[in-house]
Amino acid sequence: MATAVIMPRQGQSVESCIIGEWMKKVGDTVKAGDVLFSYETDKSSFEEEAKVDGTLLAIFHGADDDVPCLETVAVIGAPGEDFSALVPKGSGAPAAAAPAEAAAPAEAKKEEVKEEAPAATAERAVGISPRALNTAAKLGTDASLATPTGPNGRIIERDVIALAASGVRATPAALAAMATGLGGRLTAADVENAPAAPAAAAAPAAKESDAPAYTDDKLSNVRKVIAKSMHQSLADMAQLTHNSSFDASNIQAFRKQLKAAAENNPDMPNITLNDMILYAVAKTLKKHPDLNAHFLGDSIRHFNHVHLGMAVDTPRGLLVPTIFNADTLSLSELAAEAKRVAKEAQSGNISPDLLQGASFTVSNLGMFGVETFTPVINPPQTGILGVDCIVERVKTVGGEIKTYPAMSLSLTYDHRALDGAPASRFLQDVCRALENFTTLLI
Repeated sequence: MATAVIMPRQGQSVESCIIGEWMKKVGDTVKAGDVLFSYETDKSSFEEEAKVDGTLLAIFHGADDDVPCLETVAVIGAPGEDFSALVPKGSGAPAAAAPAEAAAPAEAKKEEVKEEAPAATAERAVGISPRALNTAAKLGTDASLATPTGPNGRIIERDVIALAASGVRATPAALAAMATGLGGRLTAADVENAPAAPAAAAAPAAKESDAPAYTDDKLSNVRKVIAKSMHQSLADMAQLTHNSSFDASNIQAFRKQLKAAAENNPDMPNITLNDMILYAVAKTLKKHPDLNAHFLGDSIRHFNHVHLGMAVDTPRGLLVPTIFNADTLSLSELAAEAKRVAKEAQSGNISPDLLQGASFTVSNLGMFGVETFTPVINPPQTGILGVDCIVERVKTVGGEIKTYPAMSLSLTYDHRALDGAPASRFLQDVCRALENFTTLLI
């Protein structure tokens, strides 16, 4: 019995996913557990494994296609099995496995070439992704000249972009003459029926001076989401940043004690300075509800618990996983949870549900030697705390000038939600909590 392979739903907030790469092609034998294809949400990437043994009979969506969650993307079954009931609506003819008769002797195949031509044409007609067709129309290039790199010889968007970059174009008149779809759009059939391009003359050997002066790299989905969110944040909010610093002697000394204790007790949790900062922020936010909130335009949503966002640098870009109910956790529990969500974010397959719901965010750039910066708020949150590096400063103690380790904090807040005085009081309270961190633990 044929089995549908559906696009999984990764998190309740995800409506669709983009297919990355197919690891199997139509006609391949697969076993349960084999990776069929990779796919990604806005900020996470995953791999879909086969649930049953069989043959990959059809693929309905190729690389770069944006597929609604729970829609059928492929079918696994026995060779020659009817799977028409599993074809998703509006998908057109799938890239299907060849029937058993394809194994006939070569002599018989020669006699059937003319009869098979229409089928080959149909297969070629669906060998171009809709996104590739739209891109070809926008760039004014003939998609039929592109070199396919997608699964099963399919032309995908990057193939059209590469073709356009090589200088191959089609005139507007030619494109208009070719287009038969609604609104003057090119269809797969238009590309298939386009006249073949004349053979190109042998190009002269390229000179070093002919090398392109630059390359245009397509933005990843994560980068697009970050760009949109940050631009919207700065465009829509009245953001203001306050900077302050505190004496980090107490947290440094406590960290040193914990490291010494861990040498004799391997079960001791690894508590970092960042963990201490997260803990102090979570405890302090409870007293400053306007910063543990979402600004909704005509109202402010105050949260009963602190859901702390933690900015994490990953190979895919900046991700902000959430430590839910951070105010209820002990220092060791919070440290363990912070490490868990950071590891999942860096692995690239974190659940989308962990990348939302934060009521306040902490961004630590101290490890890069940054002394002060202006963090950008994640809307609809009302604030974000930037953590800077530790530098040696001087102060007067008992009439004597002494040095001390100073750590700076940068608080950006939405001036629509609160004013400078309450924002400054929060920053002051955080600094005081960190200067007396061991007291905070009592």
